[in-house]
Amino acid sequence: MKEAHNLAAIILAAGLGKRMQSDLPKVLHEALGRPLVEHVLAAVREAGVERVVLVIGHQAQRVREALATHPVEFALQEPQLGTGHAVQQAAPILDGHTGDVLVLCGDTPLLTSATLHALCETHRRSQAAATVLTAELDDPSGYGRVIRGAEGEVLRIVEERDASAAERAVREINSGLYVFAAVDLFSALAKVDADNAQREYYLTDTLEILRDAGKRVSAYICSDPREVLGVNNPDQLREAESFLAQRVGDG
Repeated sequence: MKEAHNLAAIILAAGLGKRMQSDLPKVLHEALGRPLVEHVLAAVREAGVERVVLVIGHQAQRVREALATHPVEFALQEPQLGTGHAVQQAAPILDGHTGDVLVLCGDTPLLTSATLHALCETHRRSQAAATVLTAELDDPSGYGRVIRGAEGEVLRIVEERDASAAERAVREINSGLYVFAAVDLFSALAKVDADNAQREYYLTDTLEILRDAGKRVSAYICSDPREVLGVNNPDQLREAESFLAQRVGDG
C-alpha cells in the first residue's frame, strides 16, 4: 500500500514503562515473538512511509541494538519532558522535510496499515494542518478527550488530569497518533509551553495552537478501537497478543 505523497514518521519510544514490571524498555516487550515497536514499524512501512525517526530515551542503546537491522534513524530524548518535547527531538533530523509527518507511539502493536492509510487520506482530503486518530471507548479512563465544536470540528484535546467533569464524560479519546503537515507541526511545537499539571510539553497543545492560527484540524475515528490501545502493563500485553493471534488466524 504505497503512498504517492511525501510522508515521514516519528515513532515515540523513549518511555520507561514502569507498569510493565520489568527493566526491559517497554517497546521491546514481545507480542507473538516480535517487539511491540516492530509491529508498529511494519504497519508504517506497509503504509508507504519510507523515512522513520525513532525517538528513544530509556536504555537507548539497548533499543538501538534491537533495531539495528531496521532502516530507521534515531533521535535521543533526554531528559523526557513530554510528547511535544519528544517530537521536537526529531525536528533536526527532518529539517527540510516538506511533506506530511505521522506521529505514532511505539507500544501500539495492533495498529494496521489500512488505518494509517485512511488517516492520511482524510488528512489530505480535508486539507488539514493536523489530523488526529481517535476512537470511541465505553470506558475512556486514562485517555485524553477529544473536544469538538458545535459543527463537529476538533477544538482541542484535554488530558484527563487537566479535564473538567464534563470533559471527562466525553467518550471519544485521543489515540496519541496523528498526521501533520511538517511545516505546521514544527512551527506549532515552538509555541508549546509546560503550563499543565505534569509540567510537560504536550504534543496535543499543537492542535489548539494551529486552530488559533486559523488552520484546519480534522479527525479520523478508528473503526476498531482495539487498534489504538497501547500496552502499559503485562495484562494489556497478553490481551494485545491474543488479538494479534486472532488476526493471524483470521487472515
